[in-house]
Amino acid sequence: MLYELTVIQFSKMLTNLDQLLDKASAYADTKKFNLDVLLNARLAPDQFHLIRQVQIACDTAKLAVARLTGKTAPVHEDTETTLAELKARINDVVHYLASMTPQDFDGAKERHVSQPRWEGKYLTGFDYAIQHAIPNLYFHVTTAYAILRHNGVDLGKKDYLGAMPFKTE
Repeated sequence: MLYELTVIQFSKMLTNLDQLLDKASAYADTKKFNLDVLLNARLAPDQFHLIRQVQIACDTAKLAVARLTGKTAPVHEDTETTLAELKARINDVVHYLASMTPQDFDGAKERHVSQPRWEGKYLTGFDYAIQHAIPNLYFHVTTAYAILRHNGVDLGKKDYLGAMPFKTE
């Protein structure tokens, strides 16, 4: 279950985020303004700008999966300033996630997961995924969506949710 909740959903949401950035670029082209305006936009003065929201969404996805599986995540230096660089980072993380298998998550539910800022405390892998990683990923993707929508990019719920795996009988 942790594989599906993280790898599958994180990949989907990062792909959706990538497509939101495409729409932002098209909007800036249509309205004839520099895309940097959107990349550096934020919802509130004390909140991170769009670039940082994308970086954190990527970090959340790759680090969560790495912590749950015991594998090494790719390193990104947080130096992205352009759309192309952000899209490359998303692509890199999606490819990393694609390298995972359900078997990589054997024992992940009970694995102790910690971070330096937790000062020696830990969560089980299951609690870490449900209580921290999943909400954090959605928070940053949602905030990126809200920054773009607030600035006039024509986005809707379907852009955020992406394709649905509908079934027919």
